[in-house]
Parts: sequence; structure tokens; C-alpha cells
Amino acid sequence: MPYVKKSDREKYNDILRGINNLKEIENKGCLEFLVFSLMVKYMKTREFRYSTLHDVVYAVQHSADEYRRRFLDKREDEARETNGDID
Repeated sequence: MPYVKKSDREKYNDILRGINNLKEIENKGCLEFLVFSLMVKYMKTREFRYSTLHDVVYAVQHSADEYRRRFLDKREDEARETNGDID
């Protein structure tokens, strides 16, 4: 999951500042480009084997799962409360 030690996060602060300085990520395609670029960057220093490729896919999937848990599920709960549950 994305919850790594703060000391491990520090080495990525410059990259995160650069991302945070963007006015916006314009669309889904641009977001996919950034995520894919990180996946490729990760693999450039790894052996090209199934288990490592699998690790990359699952890192992105687990991040998506956490995003869904924190944001999308919350929005669905709010909609259910506003509109009523399904009988």
C-alpha cells in the first residue's frame, strides 16, 4: 500500500513537488500517461520477469483499490444516503 515510512517518502519529495506544481492533470489520458511512465521507470532498474511485471501491475491495482476505498466508496455512500437505498 502507499503507506510507507516517512523517511522512505522523503526521497520522492522533489517529484511530488513537481506534480503538485502542475496547474492540473488535464484529462484521464494524461493521468494514465503519468502512471504508465512510473511503471516503466520502475521496470528500467529491474529484471524483466513475470514476477516483477506482476508486482508493477499489483502496485497500481492496490493503489486503485485504496483510492476507491477512500474516495469512490465514500461518494457512493453519500449518494445512497441522499437518494435512499435499493429495496
